[in-house]
Amino acid sequence: MRLPAVLRPPAPRRPRSTSTAGRPGRLVVGGFAATVAVGTVLLLLPVSATGRAPTLVEALFTATSAVCVTGLAVVDTGTFWSPFGQVVVLTLIQLGGFGVMTAASLLGLLLSRRLDLRTRLVAAASTRSIGLGDVRSVLVGVVRVTALVEGTVALVVAARLVVGYDVAPGTALWHGVFHAVSAFNNAGFALHPDSLMGFVGDPWVCVPLCVAVVLGGIGFPVLFELYRRRVRPSRWSLHSKLTVVTTGTLLAGGTLFFLITEWANPRTLGGLGVGERVLAAVTQSVMARTAGFNSLDTSEMNSGTWLGTDVLMFVGGGSAGTAGGIKVVTFAVLAFVIWSELRGDPDVTAFDRRVSPATQRQAVSVALLGVAAVLAPTLVITATSPFGLDRVLFEVTSAFSTTGLSTGITADLAAPHQLLLVGLMFLGRLGPITLGTALALRARPRLFRRPESAAVIG
Repeated sequence: MRLPAVLRPPAPRRPRSTSTAGRPGRLVVGGFAATVAVGTVLLLLPVSATGRAPTLVEALFTATSAVCVTGLAVVDTGTFWSPFGQVVVLTLIQLGGFGVMTAASLLGLLLSRRLDLRTRLVAAASTRSIGLGDVRSVLVGVVRVTALVEGTVALVVAARLVVGYDVAPGTALWHGVFHAVSAFNNAGFALHPDSLMGFVGDPWVCVPLCVAVVLGGIGFPVLFELYRRRVRPSRWSLHSKLTVVTTGTLLAGGTLFFLITEWANPRTLGGLGVGERVLAAVTQSVMARTAGFNSLDTSEMNSGTWLGTDVLMFVGGGSAGTAGGIKVVTFAVLAFVIWSELRGDPDVTAFDRRVSPATQRQAVSVALLGVAAVLAPTLVITATSPFGLDRVLFEVTSAFSTTGLSTGITADLAAPHQLLLVGLMFLGRLGPITLGTALALRARPRLFRRPESAAVIG
């Protein structure tokens, strides 16, 4: 006898799939790992180096630093790697900044003119676009913005090298392309042993690269919204407002900070003219936002300047951009949480909008995981190496935030320490939350809530 519907037991639920098909985050992690592996193999080829063959650690470190758009290096990019090796590094930078899965989605778009649901999910995870229907337009827009910014900056820098430094046109164009791609992707790789120190007072080189860094690091969704609603800033989303305002505040504050702490240092700003000092401070403030170029000798800065730079690197740039760090929106949300708590407000508000509890929890989680990711390797390296805490903290923060600034000790670290930085760069590029989600065995939605209680804080 067939039971009535209300008396029939519910059909057993099918277990959720834990395969990568249901988790685009895992595909992103796998894509980055595969790209690092391929880059390592290519850099190990004899044709990639100009002299001695690179070691496995050197090739792995360089490939990871390039894919994770960090810029830390254990060998000099311009002299150790051959033209073929430099092309490999440049390609890895572009793939890393653009997003391996985003590039794969673009290839599918070009070949089939359509994106299936799985590809759109993967692209959404890479670009942080809102809504699956936006992914196609975001991907096409990313290509256009990337080509426009990198092409323009490359031509400006190349022309300046030809006119101002008497560099051969072919060499100037290659240097322009390499540094433009490295800047827009916030990588910080340079073909000069001293990075941009030879151009410390040249605005025709420093300013275009700074513009490329800011545009690449602010985040593609924000750039698209600023363009679409450029006439009416009042209609910007909360995310865009937080990104733009916080970015501007940190850039201005960073510039003032470098001017104050390094003004009288004869080894950095002290030996420059007033205009050159301001330009160098602006450049250093921009590059500390996870770009990695330096027009001043970082190793000669004051220890207090290192600590302030640690903070700027840790905060990083915008979400869904090429910058690293915990992101400026995370920093801004935490600031508004503290301000609301000090005022005793029941809700956290920013720009007349209430910040959701979920966003607050995510900001706290990302920040605390970031602190843990920096502190643990710092303790390990400090305890097992001859270098001081200030230098080690700087290198570790630079690796986690995928910045690439260095006090000059990365190449002198032991191989295990360098491998630790490799893992940290990988974690920093994907983000603690993304990596944790991608590696989670399964999702466990909870169908109930525990009784509420309170704990004494402070």
